[in-house]
Amino acid sequence: MALLATSTIAFKTINTQIRSRSFLPAQRHLPLSSSPPSSSFFRTVSVKAMELEQKNPMVIDENGVLKKGIAEFYDESSAIWEDIWGDHMHHGFYPPDSTVSLSDHRAAQIRMIEQALRFASIPLGDERKWPKKIVDVGCGIGGSSRYLSEKFGATAIGITLSPVQAQRANALAAAQDLANKVSFQVADALDQPFPDGQFDLVWSMESGEHMPDKAKFVSELARVAAPGATIIIVTWCHRDLGPDEESLKPWEEKHLKKICDAFYLPAWCSTADYVRLLESLSLQDIKSEDWSPYVAPFWPAVIRSALSWKGLTSLLRSGLKTIKGALAMPLMIEGFKKDLIKFAIITCRKPE
Repeated sequence: MALLATSTIAFKTINTQIRSRSFLPAQRHLPLSSSPPSSSFFRTVSVKAMELEQKNPMVIDENGVLKKGIAEFYDESSAIWEDIWGDHMHHGFYPPDSTVSLSDHRAAQIRMIEQALRFASIPLGDERKWPKKIVDVGCGIGGSSRYLSEKFGATAIGITLSPVQAQRANALAAAQDLANKVSFQVADALDQPFPDGQFDLVWSMESGEHMPDKAKFVSELARVAAPGATIIIVTWCHRDLGPDEESLKPWEEKHLKKICDAFYLPAWCSTADYVRLLESLSLQDIKSEDWSPYVAPFWPAVIRSALSWKGLTSLLRSGLKTIKGALAMPLMIEGFKKDLIKFAIITCRKPE
């Protein structure tokens, strides 16, 4: 009954706030669709969620359930995402004070990749220094891998916990005549199946938030990086703690816990935590930046797509994990607005 009440309130809140555009920053406007779904449709989704939860209660612990939950979450939801948003399963990058329409979002996802490469000082104008071997850690259905492979003429390997994602990513690579350059497999980012020093670009686009052991995660990224390789981490973080703080405030911990339960996330860390981990490995040229202002239109756009008839009917055909993820979207927006959640980029280079 708790999920039924929560989901009913959440969908009504989403619908009301989207119609009032209260989630959107000034000067960024998403055109409203035609008639919004009826309240009876929201109740149907809510009942569906309640029924699924009763059959499959969600539990997250540190004994393998988290990894299984992540795989099943993406097994279940990836096709819906691809159908509505395409093959880049990450935020878009939006210039400040730009006017945004629904048609801009896929271009913004490509822009996110390009901005990450520039921030990491990849020499885009010098082909001799382009990466030749790339690993995409937490590859989704391979959008970044295929894009980077084509851009640089490089070979790329993507890893994911989701068998459905790996299969779909390989199918898309074959359809785009990239099967000889790009491949995907099921593997754990905390125990990558590669020898040391294999890749000159180590790419992690929005996968770090799923890692229960951030130190091991960063260590593995560094291990598989070749001497002189660039490591790029784009991830969700919580705010940096102040000098007199030992932990987040109780309401902040509670807020993040709700998101973790919905998206199968372990404990969060800060951007400063990532920087300290990279420093402990003697990596060089470490730099980071908060890109939260540049992703502001993203979650409102995702919510709008979820509230379309196509999105809602897809949710009804999906499982509990996808529905719970949809219900947590307003929590992400609230976290960004309260400066609790940060969208961070952290880059570095492995010594020669």
